[in-house]
Amino acid sequence: MSSIKEVARLAGVSVGTVSNVLNRPDMVAPETRMRVRAAIAQLGYVRNGSARQLRAGRSRTIGVVALDLGNPFFIDVLRGVEAAAQDAGLTVMVFNSDKDASREARLLETFEEQRPLGVLITPVNAAGQDERLGRLVARGIPVVVFDSSGRHNRGCAVAVDDVLGGRLAGRHLRERGHRHIAFAGGPFSVRQVQERHDGLVSVLTPADELTVIPLPDLTVDTGRTAAKEIAGLPPADRPTAMFCANDLVALGALQELTQRGLRVPGDVAILGYDDIDYAAAAAVPLSSIRQPREQLGRTAALMLFEEADEFAGHEHRHVIFQPQLVERSSTNPQGAAAF
Repeated sequence: MSSIKEVARLAGVSVGTVSNVLNRPDMVAPETRMRVRAAIAQLGYVRNGSARQLRAGRSRTIGVVALDLGNPFFIDVLRGVEAAAQDAGLTVMVFNSDKDASREARLLETFEEQRPLGVLITPVNAAGQDERLGRLVARGIPVVVFDSSGRHNRGCAVAVDDVLGGRLAGRHLRERGHRHIAFAGGPFSVRQVQERHDGLVSVLTPADELTVIPLPDLTVDTGRTAAKEIAGLPPADRPTAMFCANDLVALGALQELTQRGLRVPGDVAILGYDDIDYAAAAAVPLSSIRQPREQLGRTAALMLFEEADEFAGHEHRHVIFQPQLVERSSTNPQGAAAF
């Protein structure tokens, strides 16, 4: 029997494009659809009944381990996962590691026992994930890492270029005239935090000043704590802009600064990360670095389905999306723009 990979090769497209033609043809250009369907007809390719081309006899459930379900970013990613799973006739089990490595390990042990079709995960510690995830793969359970670059993972991974996101933030704030910038985020053991910080640092000059406010977590409360620290500084020593590692921290900082009588962006500009729905709805609409959240989730799920379809012959790949600056009133009093 022919495979989806053979169809993709004959049509000159990616496996993901073939999946879209089969499941969401409206996403594919008409000429490409015709080429893929011609390849399907030529090869006699037929989807089987388990998740429309997933290996027969396997579970119809996929497992998801999210890093922090308290962050709306992951809820939006899960919408993309769920949409793809629904198209494939699968159900989704969602668990929250809550950034706890021991909890994550217990969840992965559960998956080893229950044998889902596959697992999507944002690891607590990307550098230490190989052994734990390798055990799943050894049992025939494919794994796709999402919201993680996969540099430490030999399997498939989907992520956003967070170093670029940090650079976009730094360039934007410098273009707005800010030369003393605070970075609020943590813990730095979280890859996303470290890379967003590194991207910011990479665009600063020796004449710029950076104040790092390490945080134990990325929440509204820690954002308020960071803002208290900034508000307590003498005006001459105070950063004129804050780049926050996510929007929850930025929203907390915005609340605290305005309650203390400081103007945003007049006294302190604030830039977040993720562009969750609450960012645009804030009292001072929040500038943010946008991630394609639902697209990230859908792509991760489709990659998982492809690997489950052809487990032994699957070619692993890493997909990196590009972030986008969304400029609003918290850094630009004139209004909104996207770049």
